Amino acid sequence: MTTHNQTTRPVLVGGVTLGGGAGIKIQSMTTTKTSDVARTVKQITALQNSGCEIVRVAVADEGDALALTKIKEQIRIPLVADIHFSPKLAVLAIEHGADKIRINPGNIGGEQEIKYVADCVRAHRIPVRVGSNTGSIEKRFLEKYGRSAQALVESALYNVRLLEKFGVEDIVVSVKASDVPTTVNAYMGIAKCVNYPLHLGVTESGTKELGLTKSAVGIGSLLLQGIGDTIRVSLADDPVEEVYAAKNILRACGLEKDYVEVVACPTCGRCEWESMALAEKVTAFVRPYRKRLKIAVMGCVVNGPGEAMDADLGIAGGKNGCLLFKKGEVYKKVPAEVAEEEFFKEIKVLLDGE
Repeated sequence: MTTHNQTTRPVLVGGVTLGGGAGIKIQSMTTTKTSDVARTVKQITALQNSGCEIVRVAVADEGDALALTKIKEQIRIPLVADIHFSPKLAVLAIEHGADKIRINPGNIGGEQEIKYVADCVRAHRIPVRVGSNTGSIEKRFLEKYGRSAQALVESALYNVRLLEKFGVEDIVVSVKASDVPTTVNAYMGIAKCVNYPLHLGVTESGTKELGLTKSAVGIGSLLLQGIGDTIRVSLADDPVEEVYAAKNILRACGLEKDYVEVVACPTCGRCEWESMALAEKVTAFVRPYRKRLKIAVMGCVVNGPGEAMDADLGIAGGKNGCLLFKKGEVYKKVPAEVAEEEFFKEIKVLLDGE
């Protein structure tokens, strides 16, 4: 599949490359008060451990900006400062170690404010993301186009051109809306206009259930068109859930290969055991592993092995016991009461490479 990030220019964020064929990078954002260094570092550490590659923090006041130095000393991934309304806070964040800043075209100010930030960005040789969203489109574009994909694109482009005018070359762009069609249309539009890396996301997507659906449809459809270099799944939930969701989207799009895939049938009236509960346990157990495997948890023995013929390991159950199979071939029958224990033993053997 031809991917958009093979044609975008590479931009370095700390030690992580966006664009230029470097693969899709996963981002998230903390929910703590940034000046609370201990809590913020704790949350970032959890994000690191879950697979987050770049983390963003809100810089709402001077205390937040000053805290960046201490935070950076204790984390392993690049730190992005999220700035609204204040060019001075953007500069302060850069001076205290931000690996990248995000500014919002709708509220950062006019040409002079952009120049003030651009001069500092250029001096410290860090990138900047122009993050346009429908909640804060610049007034003139809002009046001309309304809350639309075109307004998002034009607002972002205007600020990109200003940064270019002031000598900034390392730019990342996003054009997010809270509804999927507008988001997709905006990214399709901006992808035709710039060769900078694109940061994908559906903003204000909602709580976990709805947010996952909107993000999967929006981000996934763009990735399948080859658009996008980095993603953030915005959820009103624990940020770690954003990372897991991002991984799942990349896997569903075929853009991440080294993981353990767990497949399970939806069950039906033939199912006589708790296969869904086992599928959940298996999924949680294999989540940390970076290994290409496929494990199947099937509801019944009628056609379970056949439906999961390509699985490296599978189980299909019934009230009289469970069948364990590999690549569709049954190799062991176990009593129902020990089926889960036996299945996990087999999984561990595969994961350990024995």
